[in-house]
Amino acid sequence: MKTIPQRTCIVCKQKGDKSNFVRIVKTPSGEIAIDKTGKLNGRGAYVCDNIECIKKVQKTHALNRAFKCEISDEVYQKLVEDYGKN
Repeated sequence: MKTIPQRTCIVCKQKGDKSNFVRIVKTPSGEIAIDKTGKLNGRGAYVCDNIECIKKVQKTHALNRAFKCEISDEVYQKLVEDYGKN
């Protein structure tokens, strides 16, 4: 029996199937990217694919804590533009 990967949202701490989350990744070179395929190499952080969590990740700067570095506002804006209109 194959198990379904479970992930936790960095904003609301809700657990669920990997397919229900947006993955943001910090690549080995230090670049922050939104991983639409879920397969980019690097450290990943997951956010629920709903408008509340997407907007809250920007407001609380949760990615800064998850990656332990300063994340530019451009990354947050891109996340809200791509996923915040559900």
